[in-house]
Amino acid sequence: MPEYRKTAEAVAKLTPEQYRVTQESGTERPGTGPLLHNKEPGIYVDIVSGEPLFASADKFDSHCGWPSFTKPIEHENVQELTDTSHGMRRVEVRSKFGDSHLGHVFDDGPRDRGGLRYCINSASLRFVHRDRMEAEGYGAYLNQVEEVR
Repeated sequence: MPEYRKTAEAVAKLTPEQYRVTQESGTERPGTGPLLHNKEPGIYVDIVSGEPLFASADKFDSHCGWPSFTKPIEHENVQELTDTSHGMRRVEVRSKFGDSHLGHVFDDGPRDRGGLRYCINSASLRFVHRDRMEAEGYGAYLNQVEEVR
């Protein structure tokens, strides 16, 4: 089992936007994230730790301006915390090992797929295409990635 963790080297490689989002609990502007319209098969991992977070098979277009998923690929890798910032009560989503701010989870997702919408910042994710998953150590998750879209 790979070891996923936050390191000073990984944090130092972040772009200013990735740093602001993951380390300062920021939010990228809606509609601007490079992974919003990605329809390729693969998985999304924490930009800091590399821990697997979401599968492309669970991604859907929620029209909210951020990549949206119905569930995490590994529930143990995602922490859900109460967030009362900005005068709202929301559920923040953070990666367990990288402690990266990912986004928020809401209960307005597709009912037939569990009803949740994990609204995630592209800046907190790195996409690993299905063709690279085995080589990058994510072969165990190939069964959670669809063959074609």
